Amino acid sequence: MLLILLGVLILHLLILILLIVSTAVSAWSVTGGSTTDLWYSCLTNNGGYHCRPASNEDWIQAVQALMILAVLFCFFSLVAFLYQLFKLVKGGRFFFTAIFQILASLFVMCAAIIYTVMSPDDADKAFGYAYVLAWVAFPLSLISGLIYIVLRKKE
Repeated sequence: MLLILLGVLILHLLILILLIVSTAVSAWSVTGGSTTDLWYSCLTNNGGYHCRPASNEDWIQAVQALMILAVLFCFFSLVAFLYQLFKLVKGGRFFFTAIFQILASLFVMCAAIIYTVMSPDDADKAFGYAYVLAWVAFPLSLISGLIYIVLRKKE
């Protein structure tokens, strides 16, 4: 049982790290010498690196909000898991943890879909690794949430 709990905890920490990195790193889309993330658009110019704030469009603000909510709900589910691990009665299930984790996965999915649909189409644009990390965090957090639903507290 201890190995299962340790494995679930490591998976949860991995998901939290993936969400934080994908929210903070400047690599959601890459175009030639420029990178764009949720917060800044940066351009490499003659050895310098010049950044300007992201646009004020509603869709990018929705993606920002959803990614922040995903990080917060993933953190809240970790806190709920640790609390329930010590306070939950024997045989109880980790429902609050599961609900928070599934909500975090839904927020990540919605943010990535909005970014995919609404980001401007350029001929030489490619999605960066932070965008890929967000898509990797989605199924992992959904699977983690489903594991918490099944998981029961034992002695």
